Amino acid sequence: MNPIEQLYQDIILDHSKRRIGADQLEGEPGQHEGQSHQHNPLCGDDITLRARVADDGTIEALAWSGDGCSISMASASVLSETLTGESVASFETANEDFHELMRSRGKAEIGAELEEKLGDAAAFAGVSKFPARVKCALLSWEAAKDAIARAQG
Repeated sequence: MNPIEQLYQDIILDHSKRRIGADQLEGEPGQHEGQSHQHNPLCGDDITLRARVADDGTIEALAWSGDGCSISMASASVLSETLTGESVASFETANEDFHELMRSRGKAEIGAELEEKLGDAAAFAGVSKFPARVKCALLSWEAAKDAIARAQG
Protein backbone atom coordinates (compact mmCIF):
# COMPACT_ATOMS: atom_id res chain seq x y z
CA MET A 1 0.00 0.00 0.00
CA ASN A 2 1.43 3.38 -0.95
CA PRO A 3 1.69 6.16 1.66
CA ILE A 4 -1.32 8.09 0.32
CA GLU A 5 -3.55 5.00 0.42
CA GLN A 6 -2.35 4.33 3.99
CA LEU A 7 -3.10 7.93 4.99
CA TYR A 8 -6.58 7.68 3.47
CA GLN A 9 -7.23 4.37 5.24
CA ASP A 10 -6.10 5.93 8.53
CA ILE A 11 -8.47 8.89 8.04
CA ILE A 12 -11.42 6.56 7.46
CA LEU A 13 -10.56 4.40 10.48
CA ASP A 14 -10.08 7.45 12.69
CA HIS A 15 -13.44 8.96 11.71
CA SER A 16 -15.24 5.64 12.11
CA LYS A 17 -14.07 5.62 15.74
CA ARG A 18 -14.42 9.34 16.61
CA ARG A 19 -17.80 9.80 14.90
CA ILE A 20 -17.89 13.58 14.79
CA GLY A 21 -21.48 14.84 14.84
CA ALA A 22 -22.83 11.56 16.18
CA ASP A 23 -25.41 13.02 18.51
CA GLN A 24 -28.93 14.31 18.26
CA LEU A 25 -29.81 17.95 17.69
CA GLU A 26 -32.28 19.42 20.09
CA GLY A 27 -34.86 21.51 18.34
CA GLU A 28 -35.12 25.13 19.36
CA PRO A 29 -37.99 27.42 18.41
CA GLY A 30 -37.41 29.51 15.31
CA GLN A 31 -34.65 27.40 13.89
CA HIS A 32 -34.80 25.80 10.48
CA GLU A 33 -34.20 22.10 10.89
CA GLY A 34 -34.70 19.10 8.68
CA GLN A 35 -34.22 15.42 9.28
CA SER A 36 -33.72 12.48 6.96
CA HIS A 37 -33.48 8.76 7.59
CA GLN A 38 -31.63 6.62 5.07
CA HIS A 39 -31.18 2.86 5.02
CA ASN A 40 -29.03 0.65 2.82
CA PRO A 41 -30.87 -2.68 2.54
CA LEU A 42 -27.87 -4.34 0.87
CA CYS A 43 -25.68 -4.14 3.96
CA GLY A 44 -27.96 -2.86 6.72
CA ASP A 45 -26.34 0.56 7.19
CA ASP A 46 -28.77 2.96 8.81
CA ILE A 47 -28.48 6.70 9.44
CA THR A 48 -30.69 9.51 10.65
CA LEU A 49 -29.22 12.95 10.00
CA ARG A 50 -30.51 16.32 11.17
CA ALA A 51 -29.45 19.64 9.70
CA ARG A 52 -29.98 23.14 11.02
CA VAL A 53 -29.73 25.91 8.42
CA ALA A 54 -29.62 29.61 9.30
CA ASP A 55 -31.59 32.24 7.43
CA ASP A 56 -28.41 33.28 5.61
CA GLY A 57 -27.93 29.75 4.20
CA THR A 58 -25.20 28.65 6.60
CA ILE A 59 -25.32 25.06 7.81
CA GLU A 60 -25.25 25.70 11.55
CA ALA A 61 -25.22 22.05 12.59
CA LEU A 62 -25.18 18.54 11.21
CA ALA A 63 -25.83 15.76 13.67
CA TRP A 64 -26.53 12.12 13.10
CA SER A 65 -27.10 8.78 14.66
CA GLY A 66 -26.59 5.52 12.93
CA ASP A 67 -25.30 2.03 12.80
CA GLY A 68 -23.32 0.43 10.06
CA CYS A 69 -19.95 -0.34 8.61
CA SER A 70 -16.87 1.77 9.23
CA ILE A 71 -17.18 3.36 5.78
CA SER A 72 -20.71 4.67 6.33
CA MET A 73 -19.97 5.87 9.86
CA ALA A 74 -16.70 7.52 8.81
CA SER A 75 -18.41 9.22 5.87
CA ALA A 76 -21.05 10.72 8.19
CA SER A 77 -18.31 11.91 10.55
CA VAL A 78 -16.28 13.51 7.74
CA LEU A 79 -19.40 15.15 6.33
CA SER A 80 -20.29 16.63 9.73
CA GLU A 81 -16.79 17.90 10.41
CA THR A 82 -16.16 19.29 6.95
CA LEU A 83 -19.46 21.01 6.19
CA THR A 84 -20.78 22.33 9.49
CA GLY A 85 -20.43 26.10 9.28
CA GLU A 86 -20.32 26.12 5.48
CA SER A 87 -22.98 27.52 3.16
CA VAL A 88 -25.63 25.36 1.56
CA ALA A 89 -24.05 26.27 -1.80
CA SER A 90 -20.70 24.91 -0.56
CA PHE A 91 -22.44 21.71 0.51
CA GLU A 92 -24.08 21.34 -2.90
CA THR A 93 -20.72 21.72 -4.64
CA ALA A 94 -19.00 19.29 -2.26
CA ASN A 95 -21.89 16.84 -2.67
CA GLU A 96 -21.53 16.92 -6.46
CA ASP A 97 -17.74 16.47 -6.18
CA PHE A 98 -18.12 13.59 -3.73
CA HIS A 99 -20.69 11.83 -5.93
CA GLU A 100 -18.37 12.27 -8.92
CA LEU A 101 -15.51 10.80 -6.90
CA MET A 102 -17.67 7.82 -5.94
CA ARG A 103 -18.64 7.23 -9.59
CA SER A 104 -14.98 7.25 -10.68
CA ARG A 105 -14.39 3.58 -9.82
CA GLY A 106 -10.98 4.52 -8.49
CA LYS A 107 -9.94 6.41 -11.61
CA ALA A 108 -10.34 9.93 -10.23
CA GLU A 109 -7.20 11.99 -10.11
CA ILE A 110 -6.76 12.93 -6.46
CA GLY A 111 -4.77 16.10 -6.64
CA ALA A 112 -4.34 19.06 -4.35
CA GLU A 113 -7.40 20.79 -5.83
CA LEU A 114 -9.77 17.89 -5.09
CA GLU A 115 -8.26 17.38 -1.65
CA GLU A 116 -8.75 21.07 -0.90
CA LYS A 117 -12.35 20.99 -2.14
CA LEU A 118 -13.32 17.82 -0.27
CA GLY A 119 -10.98 17.80 2.71
CA ASP A 120 -10.96 14.43 4.45
CA ALA A 121 -13.78 13.24 2.15
CA ALA A 122 -11.11 12.76 -0.55
CA ALA A 123 -9.96 9.79 1.54
CA PHE A 124 -12.90 7.82 0.19
CA ALA A 125 -11.37 7.69 -3.30
CA GLY A 126 -10.33 4.09 -2.71
CA VAL A 127 -13.89 3.14 -1.78
CA SER A 128 -14.98 4.03 -5.32
CA LYS A 129 -13.08 0.94 -6.56
CA PHE A 130 -15.66 -1.24 -4.81
CA PRO A 131 -19.14 -0.59 -6.23
CA ALA A 132 -20.84 -2.49 -3.41
CA ARG A 133 -19.31 -0.06 -0.87
CA VAL A 134 -20.07 3.18 -2.72
CA LYS A 135 -23.62 3.25 -1.31
CA CYS A 136 -22.11 3.01 2.19
CA ALA A 137 -20.05 6.14 1.59
CA LEU A 138 -22.95 8.03 -0.01
CA LEU A 139 -25.62 7.23 2.58
CA SER A 140 -24.95 10.19 4.88
CA TRP A 141 -24.51 12.55 1.92
CA GLU A 142 -27.95 11.59 0.63
CA ALA A 143 -29.38 12.08 4.11
CA ALA A 144 -27.72 15.50 4.38
CA LYS A 145 -29.04 16.61 1.00
CA ASP A 146 -32.57 15.65 2.00
CA ALA A 147 -32.33 17.10 5.53
CA ILE A 148 -30.92 20.42 4.24
CA ALA A 149 -33.70 20.69 1.65
CA ARG A 150 -36.29 20.04 4.38
CA ALA A 151 -34.65 22.62 6.65
CA GLN A 152 -34.94 25.25 3.93
CA GLY A 153 -38.38 24.63 2.93
